[in-house]
Amino acid sequence: MRRSFSRRHDFLSWKSDAGMRETKVMRRYHIQERDDYHKYNTLVGKIRHLSLRLSTLPAEDPFRSKQESQLLSKLYEMGLLDTGAKMSDIMEKVTVSAFCRRRLPIVMCRLRMSETVKQAVTYVEQGQVRVGTDVITDPAFMVTRNLEDFVSWLDQSHVKRTIAKYNDELDDFDLL
Repeated sequence: MRRSFSRRHDFLSWKSDAGMRETKVMRRYHIQERDDYHKYNTLVGKIRHLSLRLSTLPAEDPFRSKQESQLLSKLYEMGLLDTGAKMSDIMEKVTVSAFCRRRLPIVMCRLRMSETVKQAVTYVEQGQVRVGTDVITDPAFMVTRNLEDFVSWLDQSHVKRTIAKYNDELDDFDLL
């Protein structure tokens, strides 16, 4: 008796490939805990869902325009969108990678405080970096646009001392 193969299989995409994106993002941005990735993914889903819900409201509704402008300004302040972004940009530009690019070690690499993300993660975990007046030891710390200017080395940091020694700016008082 012959069997009829009525099922259709897609041999190009597998269920196991869905996790490859997660692995690539975690490796690229040196995310150590899978839970952090899932939190970012959940936030992205909720932001997209909110933008879709707002788009179902009538275009001339004042509530819709107010909420859209608040959402866009909040996403700009977080550093996820650029100036002049539209609601349609949320679907394309607000991603897990966008959240990961706002993590402290990535910002440190962009500010040329570290050569690699792994080295930046090590500096943060050792407590050698501060944002404003607070010493940060969590590599998952999100740096907003306002805080980006206040990322600096701790005064007692050996990296800051090495930089000062290299530039011949090391004060004798600092040696104590």
